[in-house]
Amino acid sequence: MTIKKTSQNIQNLFDEIAQRYDFMNKVISFGLQGKVKEEAVKMTGINPHSKILDACCGTGDIARLIKTKFPSAGVTGLDFSDRMLEIARGKTSGINFVLGDITKTDFPSASFDVVTMSFGLRNIPEPEKALEEIYRVLKPEGEFLHLDFGSKNIFSRIFDIEAPVLAGIFCGKTEPYKYLIQSKKDFPPPDKLIKVIEASGFRLKGRKNFVFNALSAQVFEK
Repeated sequence: MTIKKTSQNIQNLFDEIAQRYDFMNKVISFGLQGKVKEEAVKMTGINPHSKILDACCGTGDIARLIKTKFPSAGVTGLDFSDRMLEIARGKTSGINFVLGDITKTDFPSASFDVVTMSFGLRNIPEPEKALEEIYRVLKPEGEFLHLDFGSKNIFSRIFDIEAPVLAGIFCGKTEPYKYLIQSKKDFPPPDKLIKVIEASGFRLKGRKNFVFNALSAQVFEK
């Protein structure tokens, strides 16, 4: 079965896998995903007084990392999966978790110092609208941190093979992870993605690769 990439289908998919999402991420990444996210956040200029939007926040990993390091920062997590947000709210406090769509938000223009997004842009049917909205809500010279898969190398291919297998063993569901692997394959590699994001008005400020280039983080400035 092929999952058609519509907002409703993707929302349903993440609602379906929400309960085992954190566990599966640890299993599939061999426990590395938390450290990679931590290192990616360090690439930004977040400070104790920053206002941060974690877009497509899922169960709130990056929002929680930022709030733990900077308790006084204003952190908002946005996601369109209510079940993901339920888990996020249960894991931490002091973060404003909002149900919504990053392609059309109610946030005022120029209201955030930093917007972060990890493993989310490739699951948005109209990514250009998401980039336009991120640009709108960022303050002048604000930063956009994007983290996702990197080079399509041997380590990336190993992940493609092992993820559905492990999902079947530990989750009993392989179709959602087959879709996620396909979305990874269809997503532009970092060099091309940077050009796409820069075409939305951003300027690349920094880039760092992880796990033998299988993951890549980029920081852009408005």
